[in-house]
Amino acid sequence: MAFVGIIIARRFSRTIGRQVAVILGIAMWFCLLLSGIDPVVSGLAIGLATTAYVPLRTDLERATGLVRQFREMPTPQLAHSATTGLTDSLSENERILFRLSPWTSYVVVPIFALANAGVVITPELLARAAGSAVTIGIVLGYIVGKPISLAGTAWVLYKISGGRIRPQVGWLSVIGSGTAAGVGFTVSLLVASIALNGSSLAEAKIGIFLSVVGSALLTWAVFKSVRFIPSVKRTRALVGSPDRSQDLLTPVDSDVDHIRGTIHPAVTLVEYGDFECGYCGRAAPTAEALLERHPDLAFVWRHLPLSDVHPNALRAAEATEAAGAQGAFWQMHDMLMGHQDKLSPADLESYAVQIGIDPERFMDDLRSRAYADRVSADIRSADQSGAAGTPTYFINGQRHEGPYDIESLSAAINTARAHTLEAVQSEDR
Repeated sequence: MAFVGIIIARRFSRTIGRQVAVILGIAMWFCLLLSGIDPVVSGLAIGLATTAYVPLRTDLERATGLVRQFREMPTPQLAHSATTGLTDSLSENERILFRLSPWTSYVVVPIFALANAGVVITPELLARAAGSAVTIGIVLGYIVGKPISLAGTAWVLYKISGGRIRPQVGWLSVIGSGTAAGVGFTVSLLVASIALNGSSLAEAKIGIFLSVVGSALLTWAVFKSVRFIPSVKRTRALVGSPDRSQDLLTPVDSDVDHIRGTIHPAVTLVEYGDFECGYCGRAAPTAEALLERHPDLAFVWRHLPLSDVHPNALRAAEATEAAGAQGAFWQMHDMLMGHQDKLSPADLESYAVQIGIDPERFMDDLRSRAYADRVSADIRSADQSGAAGTPTYFINGQRHEGPYDIESLSAAINTARAHTLEAVQSEDR
């Protein structure tokens, strides 16, 4: 009942729901403890019920408004509201992970490992473990059972769903993930310490340590085996078949979008950006380097001016469109990226002169907001695809999660290219 209450509490307001969930979580822990069931189960269940989602632009704008109110009137009440607003714009999962990761990584796990891993290895213990059903069972369970269960479950789901539910990687990678799963030891030590004692516990710990080493070696062997797979099938084995689903709900249109790079791309990189965003400014050279590194890449810029924090961003976006009407979108784009702190109307007019377009026509378009609808269309497409911050990248229609340095984006581009090649080969077959 407590767990059901936690799920229901998620529907309350965030502050009240969180408080109710904490009380019910503690109650659930004590109930399991008193019933004889290991209370660690409560943590696993609550973790599954913890929400995770991408921040919404409306929540981010609301948080920005609260910060602005505090800036205008710095009172304790508004400071509390701003802090709460900023916190609530992120998912519960991200907030908990941020708060607890240092403690779990550097305190809890090391103390647990040191407290539970202690065993004196002697020739007698090793000889006894070699014939122990406990040791052999653990080793087989991790080195053999883990890969079979993980890959087997994925294969069964793939079959019974008719291919609709499938891994996002190739089957060789799935098997490698299964072998790597045998490397974990903390939960194994916890279960062993609860279920066993004396010599059986010592034999179990030997089995766990052997499993860690064996699983690591087996994982290495699985991925090394890729060299023996014919090159035509190697891509599918590692990255799988291409994912037909799209995160980018507004497809790239060469008649509307601003595109840089090849006209026949194998990979298309879409960036939603803001000309006053410092992160976008730092990422701009990355896009240029990617185009040099990947000749088959097309780079698409779409506007997402964050007007609540960048007062000049919307005007800058419209300025690039006004320049684009005279065939100079990318020249103005590069100029603004290099002068993000100077985006006043006078600055924009001087840039128009520098890039060689008609400044009078440019300023008329800017004053009349002739291209406001064009920028608004990009903003709507960003909302539809869940792009709330800048820069946000989509690679062949799939949202890029993670760092956006050149190496990370380049690796994602290579994967997308492999998927495209696989799709072409599938159609040829």
